[in-house]
Amino acid sequence: MRKWGMVALAAMLGGCASSSSEITPAYVSPVMYQQYTCAQLAQEAQAVSTRAAALSGAQDQKRTNDTIATTAAVVIFWPAAFFVGGDKQTAAELAQMKGQMVAIEQSANTKKCGIQFQGPRPPGT
Repeated sequence: MRKWGMVALAAMLGGCASSSSEITPAYVSPVMYQQYTCAQLAQEAQAVSTRAAALSGAQDQKRTNDTIATTAAVVIFWPAAFFVGGDKQTAAELAQMKGQMVAIEQSANTKKCGIQFQGPRPPGT
């Protein structure tokens, strides 16, 4: 019986949402931004950053909710495991936003726009 409990616990933990910081950027080609002016790149970076911040908050809330449900399932009541929802849709959109930000930064650097980006550096810069 204990063996089955460990298997169930492993299955529940596998479905937990990822932290927003663990989600890697999806590849987005900087070519889609090559026709943008520096002002347009700055405006697009602001819009993408705002959306990514909102998605990060939502993703981290999902992670918190899944952690609480998993803890309740293990310690108190196993049917709580059914509330562990995972993170597929929000995580995919967040990865896309992160990828867009990398592509915007690469385009801005190529054009020597002088836009200051904060956060992790994209590969090759």
